[in-house]
Amino acid sequence: MKRFFLYQFFNSEVSVSSLKTVQMLRLQLLLFLLIAISANTVFGQQETGKLYKIDRYKSIYLPLGKISFADKVVAFNVGDPPPIQKYRDSTQCLHEPNYKNYQTPNFTSLGCGGSLVVEFTDNGFMNLPGDDLYIFEVGPSTESATIEISQNGIDWIYAGTIAGGKSALDLSKEGIDTESVFYFLRITDLKDLCRSKSAGADIDAIGAINSVIKLTIDADVLFDVAKYELKESAIEKLISVTASIKKVAKATILIEGHTDSDGNDALNMKLSKNRSTAVKDKLVEILGEDSLYEFEIKAYGETKPRVPNDTDANKQQNRRVEITVLPPKDYYENLLKK
Repeated sequence: MKRFFLYQFFNSEVSVSSLKTVQMLRLQLLLFLLIAISANTVFGQQETGKLYKIDRYKSIYLPLGKISFADKVVAFNVGDPPPIQKYRDSTQCLHEPNYKNYQTPNFTSLGCGGSLVVEFTDNGFMNLPGDDLYIFEVGPSTESATIEISQNGIDWIYAGTIAGGKSALDLSKEGIDTESVFYFLRITDLKDLCRSKSAGADIDAIGAINSVIKLTIDADVLFDVAKYELKESAIEKLISVTASIKKVAKATILIEGHTDSDGNDALNMKLSKNRSTAVKDKLVEILGEDSLYEFEIKAYGETKPRVPNDTDANKQQNRRVEITVLPPKDYYENLLKK
C-alpha cells in the first residue's frame, strides 16, 4: 500500500497551476526518505564507543562506552578539613560523568588529604596502547591527587598523579605490566586546596579508556579429558558468556587456551590451540557472523599456569579458556595515525 502511494505521488499528472507546489512536496518527501534511510543505516550499525565532554572545547573517547566507569564505592575517607556536607556523597563519582556546574552537587569532594577507593564490577582495565585511565576532576579549581590501582583491592601499585587539568594516565609510564587486569582504583588528595566549600579533589567520574571484560572458564566444563570437541553442556555455558560480551556492540575478542603440565609439551600446545578455535567457532555461531566482533586466538599450552601444577586441584585451575573483550582494533589503528 505504501509503495503504491509513493508511486502514485511521484508519477501522477498534475495541472500547471499546482506543478510548483507538487514539485516542492515531492522534493521534501524525497529528502525525508533519504534521511530516514540514513538514520536506519546509522542506528543499525551503532557502535559502543562514546565521546565524553571534558570541558567546553575538549572531549575524551572511551572505546567501550558506558560500561567503562567505576561502579562501586569500596571506601571513602573524608579529608580534614572536609568539604561541606552536600559534596560528600561518594556515589556521585560512579558511572558516566554528569557534572553541570559547581553549585550542583553531582560530584564527590575528597576533603583535604582524603581518599576514595572504587571498584569496576562489570569490567576491568589494562595497560594497553595509549592512555589507560581518565579521572573526571571537575570544579573551578583543579586539585592534584595520586592514583593507585589494584587487582584485588589489597595490593596496590602507584599509577601516577593527576594535576593541573591533566587527568589522563598512561600506565606504561609507571612500568605496569601489559597482562594484568585491574579492578580497583584509589584516589588520594594531595592537599593543594584545603579552604573551600568543596575542599580536596572533586571527582565526577572515573573512566577506563582501555576497558576490558575478562572471562575465565574451567576447561573441564567445556571439554572431556584431552579432547577439544565441545561437550553438549558447554553450549549453554558459552551462551551465558555471550551475555557479558553483548554489553559492547563492537570489540576484539581474544580467546586464550591453557592446559596443565601433564603430557607432552607440544601436544599440550596443540590441544590448547584446538580448544581455543572450538570456542571461537561456537561464539561466532552464537553471536552471528555479521556482528561487529573480531576474534583472535592464542595458545599457551602449559606455559602460563595460574598456580603450581603440584596437586589435582591446582591442575584443574590451570586447565582453562580465557576470553578477553578488548577495544576494537580500529581504535588502536586510529591512535597510530595521530
